[in-house]
Amino acid sequence: MNLSTTPSMISSENQPPRIERVRHVLTRRTLTVSAIERVTPAMVRITLRGEDLAGFTSLSPDDHVKILLPSATGEEERRDYTPRRYDAETGSLAIDFALHEAGPATQWAMNAKVGDELQIGGPRGSAVMPATVKRWLLIGDETALPAIGRRIEEAAPDHVVTSLVAVADAGEKQVFETKASLNALWAYRSLAFASDAGPLLDLLKTVTIEPETFVWIAAEASVTRALRAEVERRGLPQGWLKAAGYWVMGKADAHEKFD
Repeated sequence: MNLSTTPSMISSENQPPRIERVRHVLTRRTLTVSAIERVTPAMVRITLRGEDLAGFTSLSPDDHVKILLPSATGEEERRDYTPRRYDAETGSLAIDFALHEAGPATQWAMNAKVGDELQIGGPRGSAVMPATVKRWLLIGDETALPAIGRRIEEAAPDHVVTSLVAVADAGEKQVFETKASLNALWAYRSLAFASDAGPLLDLLKTVTIEPETFVWIAAEASVTRALRAEVERRGLPQGWLKAAGYWVMGKADAHEKFD
């Protein structure tokens, strides 16, 4: 069963989920590239291994690790990335890099080779959603796809998930393996217009947000702001939304939190 595709208002009587905040020991790890995969033309997945992964913990699909890279000035560059997949049994960590700009982490990913080393830090903590949340509306752009994909793939069989994702073109669509009931919707716009909320807003207006649906939004900051305003206008009960500006058009290493 999927969320229906006609707009509706939302009951304000829903009790919000209790999100568990779990702190982790902040550890710097030096890892080695073991595999490189082009998921789409503009998304590369890099798998890392190493003894330093012992004790690594990521409890939520929207966790972040810090990619730590030297800069030309000698100072350390730090960028936030989602742990896309972690397998404790094989000792491997996969990170997806959206090739949407020419920052230091993107350049490293574009030039990476098997055997290269990379330092990471974190995650600092996890926001763990209770199992009682069974309906999800996930909205984002290329930078949010790693977290959206992980949430979809980790969803339980009794979960109902709708995803709204803006990408450059149909070649950037991803296919997810999941036990949940999934309705994956896509909007297309060039990267030059990644700060235009219109395509995602148009898609959002076709979707009914059923009671007890948790809404998760991450995109360029102005896009997130517009999407959040639309969701709130439709009466989403307080506590059922998490929104973040994963990046800011025209600013390096900038992000915004909205909750």
